[in-house]
Amino acid sequence: MGSLNKKKALLITNPCSGVDRKRVDSWEIIDKLSSANFDFTVEATKGPNDATAIVKEKGNNYDIIICCGGDGTLNETINGILALDKRVPVGYIPSGSTNDLASTLGISVGVGPAADMILSNKTNGYDVGLFQGRYFNYIASFGAATDLSYTTPQKWKNRFGHNAYVFYGVGVRLIPMLAGFRPTYMKIEYDGGVVEDNFYFGAISNTTSVAGIFKYDDIKLNDGYFELLLVRGLKRNLDALGILNKIIRKDYSGDNIIFTKTKKVKITCDKKVAWTLDGEFGGEHGNVEINVLSNAYDIYSDNDNLFVR
Repeated sequence: MGSLNKKKALLITNPCSGVDRKRVDSWEIIDKLSSANFDFTVEATKGPNDATAIVKEKGNNYDIIICCGGDGTLNETINGILALDKRVPVGYIPSGSTNDLASTLGISVGVGPAADMILSNKTNGYDVGLFQGRYFNYIASFGAATDLSYTTPQKWKNRFGHNAYVFYGVGVRLIPMLAGFRPTYMKIEYDGGVVEDNFYFGAISNTTSVAGIFKYDDIKLNDGYFELLLVRGLKRNLDALGILNKIIRKDYSGDNIIFTKTKKVKITCDKKVAWTLDGEFGGEHGNVEINVLSNAYDIYSDNDNLFVR
């Protein structure tokens, strides 16, 4: 009789995610969640897009899908979930190098806090972005330094965690990259505005934390809006360092920075630009349309201040 009452749980793990000494074991997750009476199936990813393929193939057979990995693994999981015939809630156990979404949701790295979140049985709807037919959870970005998340060597991430981006990105790549960087002339349309200029950086996000460096206030994760941040019209490339410092201080004043809320973004430019989606390479695109899908899926979370009721 007991087995008839069990909920079926699909646990997806990324064995390459996270810092070596803190890597999460799937049996530890199952043990922590044993009181929930789940019937577990465990699937380990072996390469890019595996999580999406697993969820698309098997997700309709489960009552809950739990993702253990970094922001990229969660992105793949959500792209699978949004292709299912039913709404399956998502539990997130962060084990990546930066874990921006977990930071936003207030979920500490490791099994304990995330398991407690799932055991609370409390979920909230979460907005996602639709980018050229692909979904992203918390950020789509282009321009200077946006490739650091996926060009930083995996062995650095596994050894140093988030500090790998600081050591490798700032210490090794940032200054040389800025010296040779060329901005892109674009026309960008958003709710209530149109702007044309040379752009150094752009991000459309739904998060309180980007790369553990930018921190946003007054964010609601299910209000139907994303935050649009643009950096434009610099006289010198190295002026970007001053702009970075302003953004870190949450100072969005001046003509070089645009910061606003929007439900959609349309970008037109005459050359292809590299994009980053949730910390992973999102391809090179010329003209781009991005739309916000409100309350697209349910995620276990209890930070009520971040959600509209």
